[in-house]
Amino acid sequence: MRFGGSHMGSQHRIRAALAVALAAAGLLVGPAAGATPTGAARGWTGTWATAMMRPSPGFEPNWSEEGFADHTVRQVVRVSTGGALARIRLSNAFGTQPLTVTGATVGRSAGGAAVRPGSLRQLTFRGSRSVTVRPGDELASDPAPLRVSPLDTLTITLYLAKPTGPATNHMFANATSYRASGDHRADPRADAFTETTHSWYYLAGVDVLGAAPRRDAVAAFGDSITDGAASTVDANNRYPDELAEILAARGEQRGVLNAGIGGNRVLSDSPCLGARATTRFGQDVLDEPGVGTVVVLEGINDIGFSALPPSEEPCFGTGPEVTAAQLIAGHRELVRQAHARGLTAIGATLLPYKGAFYYTEAGEAVRDEVNDWIRTSGAYDAVVDLDRIMAAPGDPDQLNPAYDSGDRLHPNDAGYHAMAVAVAPAVDCPGRQ
Repeated sequence: MRFGGSHMGSQHRIRAALAVALAAAGLLVGPAAGATPTGAARGWTGTWATAMMRPSPGFEPNWSEEGFADHTVRQVVRVSTGGALARIRLSNAFGTQPLTVTGATVGRSAGGAAVRPGSLRQLTFRGSRSVTVRPGDELASDPAPLRVSPLDTLTITLYLAKPTGPATNHMFANATSYRASGDHRADPRADAFTETTHSWYYLAGVDVLGAAPRRDAVAAFGDSITDGAASTVDANNRYPDELAEILAARGEQRGVLNAGIGGNRVLSDSPCLGARATTRFGQDVLDEPGVGTVVVLEGINDIGFSALPPSEEPCFGTGPEVTAAQLIAGHRELVRQAHARGLTAIGATLLPYKGAFYYTEAGEAVRDEVNDWIRTSGAYDAVVDLDRIMAAPGDPDQLNPAYDSGDRLHPNDAGYHAMAVAVAPAVDCPGRQ
């Protein structure tokens, strides 16, 4: 089978170029079955990432609980930075059984579920077309001979022949994923992909290999506001996407990785909305390749959910009232973890939320105290005062109507752009080492 429509001579040239590049980087892989551990290779930097979540019903239909059997799943992502070679990372973090990926391809998007035919590359894992990922594990593919440019849109296709069981996923993708019955991993057309959801499945990251090792990627860590809730679906208007556009326009080759989870909290776990921030920080930020800076924007859900009446809904689990001192201690722990690994830690103040469904005056007092600490304590290496930047004229407790998606909590596309403009100057000095 030919992938990408290239003739034999072209394939030989690609293999030769790939071998030279891998040898130079010390990344030659052998033919043994298996996979490359995500942290084992030198020189990689993340160009796209998402935080993995447990299977759950979510707030709109998704495929995570039922999983897949003889299905092809096609997922479209826009990267941030470029490189000579690319690889993907697959996660079975919350799987209850081994995940077998029968085959996978990567290519350039032609819009929707279509792929540019000449760009299709088959992915391998230690030289094998198929791979099995154990429960709790994450692994990387072999490098694929696909040159990636900043802001390219890539399509990753997984063929899952065997029943997977419930699927590790990212629930709130704000992007369309596609499913077809049977094996369509090498099919560039969209016709077979008749089912869609707005979640990502098993795909934890895309990395690129440059000419030299880099540690300048930016991880945006937070909740639904970082995740991009209420932004336009498939438009890549989340604030980390907007930040990537700004950096690319300045000619900076830097990855921007979105580590947001909708509904996430600093201090409380949720079966649907991710582990607490202080627990997941290692997996979702510190273990990402090439990260030198993290922007932390989290805590509004701790405040808001604790104000809700008791509920048996497991996703939210209201729990005890959260104090400013407790939230501050959580932020100190995030800064400690970042600094222990040499990362620059940037703190973003919590956005105004007056009028949101879980707003209270008591919660507003907690938000004010936490924001004052972020501004003045010196714990963070830099501060982005999104509270003031995003506030309504004449009412500092309310989101600016020009930036409001309509729920008084989440920004619209213009609001996410304003956030990125504010964050960009703060990320100019990557890494503490």
